[in-house]
Amino acid sequence: MSRGQILDEDISASSQWSDSTAAKYGRLDCEEGDGAWCPEIAGEPENMNEFLQIDLRSLHFITLVGTQGRHAGGIGNEFAQTYKIKYSRDGSRWISWRNRQGKEVIEANRNAYDIVLKDLEPPIIARFIRFMPVIDHSMNVCMRVELYGCEWLDGLVSYNSPVGQQMTLNGQYIYLNDSVYDGAMSNSMTEGLGQLTDGMCGLDDFTHSHVYNVWPGYDYVGWTNESFPNGYVEIMFEFDRTRNFTTMKVHCNNMFSRRVKTFQKVVCYFRSESDWEATPISFSPVMDDVNPSARFVTVSLYNHMASAIKCQYYFSDIWMMFSEITFQSVSFHQQVIFLFIPFLGDDPTHKVDDSNTRILIGCLVAIIFILVAIIVIILWRQVWQKISRCGVWNIYAISYIHIHVYFVYFSAASTNTSSKSPPVSVQEGVPHYAEADIVNLQGVTGGNTYAVPALTMDLLSGKDVAVEEFPRKLLTFKEKLGEGQFGEVHLCEAEGIQDFMDEDFSFDVIENQTVLVAVKMLRTDANKNARNDFLKEIKIMSRLKDPNIIRLLAVCMSSDPLCMITEYMENGDLNQFLSRHEPEGMIALLSNAPTVSYSNLHHMATQIASGMKYLSSLNFVHRDLATRNCLVGKNFTIKIADFGMSRNLYSGDYYRIQGRAVLPIRWMSWESILLGKFTTSSDVWAFGVTLWEMLTFCKEQPYSQLSDEQVIENTGEFFRDQRRQIYLPQPPMCPDPVYKLMLSCWHRNTKERPSFQEIHHTLLDYSLNVNKNH
Repeated sequence: MSRGQILDEDISASSQWSDSTAAKYGRLDCEEGDGAWCPEIAGEPENMNEFLQIDLRSLHFITLVGTQGRHAGGIGNEFAQTYKIKYSRDGSRWISWRNRQGKEVIEANRNAYDIVLKDLEPPIIARFIRFMPVIDHSMNVCMRVELYGCEWLDGLVSYNSPVGQQMTLNGQYIYLNDSVYDGAMSNSMTEGLGQLTDGMCGLDDFTHSHVYNVWPGYDYVGWTNESFPNGYVEIMFEFDRTRNFTTMKVHCNNMFSRRVKTFQKVVCYFRSESDWEATPISFSPVMDDVNPSARFVTVSLYNHMASAIKCQYYFSDIWMMFSEITFQSVSFHQQVIFLFIPFLGDDPTHKVDDSNTRILIGCLVAIIFILVAIIVIILWRQVWQKISRCGVWNIYAISYIHIHVYFVYFSAASTNTSSKSPPVSVQEGVPHYAEADIVNLQGVTGGNTYAVPALTMDLLSGKDVAVEEFPRKLLTFKEKLGEGQFGEVHLCEAEGIQDFMDEDFSFDVIENQTVLVAVKMLRTDANKNARNDFLKEIKIMSRLKDPNIIRLLAVCMSSDPLCMITEYMENGDLNQFLSRHEPEGMIALLSNAPTVSYSNLHHMATQIASGMKYLSSLNFVHRDLATRNCLVGKNFTIKIADFGMSRNLYSGDYYRIQGRAVLPIRWMSWESILLGKFTTSSDVWAFGVTLWEMLTFCKEQPYSQLSDEQVIENTGEFFRDQRRQIYLPQPPMCPDPVYKLMLSCWHRNTKERPSFQEIHHTLLDYSLNVNKNH
């Protein structure tokens, strides 16, 4: 919405108060027209009929939405405190979104200017989305909105299956129904999507769930063989068009001690036009009575063409439970098929039989392989000519940019780095994750734990973690700051934590006063790997003792949930702090806004450089340096943290793969994006972007004029080094020497970027020179 990818003609509304508050002005963070969409007539809460509608033109997988009120430069003060969402896949049948607890109403804005982001759990698969404000007659309502997600490439529009059943286990009821199914439900489920397509796989123990405040069995849809005399459960899958199917993946529970196993056999039928093929395919997985872990079972579909698939899953024990079913397929355009029919000697007006279809597919596949071979040969000839002036790995990367770049993104985002990336040159003395095992690239709370070379961790592994156990009862929870797959970050008040600290550390607080702290909490249902990662994260954090790095203060390890308690600074993160302030000058005087002087900005930047100098001295690579990961205390004190990634507020700062935030590409060096190479030099690049953020007072995102895809394309220009790359511009209040320092951080050659020791020294020298001149 805000970047114009959704066109004006695709945004409509039930009504508008005026031409200047029409639907097209309902774009998040935009001030065109009168600043927002405002409906003409306020609807009743019990009979809401006002809506802002977005047509995405195709099915999309939506995981996050954002809302904002009408600010209009201080003129407006209208916003929606709550709203509902309706969605449709075909434009005729509208479905009310509900969260996993069945609640429809979404909490929204408390003022006219702040952006409020809300995770959609469960996510939405739809073409049409409607935002419907819940009207409070004490105030007028206007809205600006945003959608976050990706195109739904699976093509699945509905599945029909028997309703999930109920199990009794040791006197406890286990509800195995599809609670988020959005179709019709009676004895069977029809024309809808639900938990089998929500992207969430169940745990090994089906009685537990990833989701809080839900019932046992929530993650799975399950059936007992007693209710199916034929010995199988039949599920039919409907798709948007005829597709070429390669595989089906079914996530099954295999807790055989509870008489639950994967399916014994599956038989699948295919419907290409209106008729079902007479000959199905059959597949029998290997039964596993040793490992009780849940797992994906992959079924080959042998490139069958179909618009619908009907699968019969046979029981191998009393219970069968699925949490996710996905298909890998390619859509074939009908015109392309008809282009090749004359070559097969058939009349295009006649129906093509199955044998001809298979011949056609074979021809298409052969042609594709030939075209790929030609492209590879052309690329190789171009690349070979550059051998004399390019290193061998640079040559490899030229092709990699064009052919395999998305694979690199996914590899770089992986939290398990046992697999090896392509061999690329590395800055001396700083192992990166592709060449040495790195401990816990991404924290269990979703934040970015420092990337630590295994060698460093080996040296630390023999030492005990000298962190005190803190009484859980002395923590008072204030608010949730963020969350990840296995943990959460909470803002808490800690009573008497000064008594638990090392002698070399002290709080600047009055005695007996409570202290604000951040508490990283591991969920009780976290698996063994997550628990081990949490302990490693504690070990890493316990070694960091620097005035400009957030300190680990204490832990709660005697019982679940496991917690680590870290510092938290009273002014929050640097991004929000600066965005609430203005630089000194006439604008600040006229608006009566709080100000931050340039000398204070310089002081904060010097502290960030000092903290990063300390991390780099330990060979630690941060991987997510940005203003959102720097906390602000009294007297502009700065401490570097690591949980910005876990906060919904900053989800827009991360490039998404399959709808999930993964990589902070606008802060990443070209070699990190294209080659998956993370070093201290890539942290230096991110420092330059962080410095740019500070000098713009965080009023806009880096490269705000570029889409995510254009940011990635720009990294290719850095790689090719033909002087066509785009740099972040010099901020208005940025002195020339400081912008020169930024540019040096963004040097193409990693060895020509300054070290953090040099950056820190440069900033100190510049500060001294400025003070002398004054």
